[in-house]
Amino acid sequence: MSRSRHQQGVTLIEVLTAMLVFSVGLIGAAELMLVASHVNHTAYLRTQVAFVAQNMVERMQANLTGVWRGDYNGTYPDSSAQDCSAGCTPQRLALHDRQLFGDQLKTFLPPNAQARVLCSNGGLAYVPTPEQWAWRPPYGGNCAMTVTWIERRLGSAIPSAETLAWEFQP
Repeated sequence: MSRSRHQQGVTLIEVLTAMLVFSVGLIGAAELMLVASHVNHTAYLRTQVAFVAQNMVERMQANLTGVWRGDYNGTYPDSSAQDCSAGCTPQRLALHDRQLFGDQLKTFLPPNAQARVLCSNGGLAYVPTPEQWAWRPPYGGNCAMTVTWIERRLGSAIPSAETLAWEFQP
């Protein structure tokens, strides 16, 4: 049996078509891996932000006198340094907590990550006096924490600012 003259090269076209389909599939798989990697990193950053913020809230809950005094209000990272290994007053403990929170922001989040904490007890019917703070009355006011960091968007050269805003009562 001899092949017809019209069928020469058909196998080559079939192979080239198969290679084209296969290469398009590989490009799609590579793009899917890139997107999955980016989404995974974004989720990692958001988990770290939640971890750092929750850690600071727990520190504030342990030092309500410092919260009543307003010692936690401010912008972080903070340049204050305080060693509380031998014990501290509530004010010094707040400075120590501020330092630790700032260190965690620098360690776990991208560069230039910042946070702001603002606690307000305005409008409360009863505000304890500084002498009563030693009794550790519950904090009746509200606190607001915002954490901002920069993320790169997939497919964009322009980074975007992301923010976690949290209202809580320590």
